[in-house]
Amino acid sequence: MEDQIEHRAVRARQTATTITVYQAYSAEIAGAALAAGTFVPPFKRERMTWIKPSFRWMAYRCGWATKPNQERVLAVEITRDGFEWALEHACLSHYEPDVHGTREQWAEQKRTSPVRVQWDPERDLHHRPLDHRSIQVGLGGEAVPRYADDWIVSLTDVTPVMRRTAELVAAGNLDAARAELPEETPYPLPEHIARRLGATG
Repeated sequence: MEDQIEHRAVRARQTATTITVYQAYSAEIAGAALAAGTFVPPFKRERMTWIKPSFRWMAYRCGWATKPNQERVLAVEITRDGFEWALEHACLSHYEPDVHGTREQWAEQKRTSPVRVQWDPERDLHHRPLDHRSIQVGLGGEAVPRYADDWIVSLTDVTPVMRRTAELVAAGNLDAARAELPEETPYPLPEHIARRLGATG
């Protein structure tokens, strides 16, 4: 039931040592990354790169892998240590008094943090917003080489799953579509990270 889901919590496919996030790219960037096992040119390290633990939110963002330059969707398995480093060094994209205190404190944290976090409405299979939130993590600065060089365990092309799920949704076969989705379970955040990000679970 949706009302039993924490409003702001990380939900992800995970193992004891890894968490899976999703990114959508052009065929050129995705193909080069899959061949190398990590992100290499034409991927640009100087740009912020957003990772998303929610498959459904990724589907919403890339239009089921149909939007320009988002036609290939990659499942990126990274270390939990890397993911938590990112969150420890993150700043919320928007000021929240309960989290930051003053706007000046938020501005200083934002200035010195290489990572951004947004809590956006999770989406259902029709891309309609739900009441609970999904985390999006923007990696910039020193976080990008750490991600590309140290955290990645595996890269998998999940574009076929994305498109097959879209076809099932379009056909009205929602039970079969749900069966295609990866299992995403609550990811327990250390208390200091949850407090930094305004998480509720």
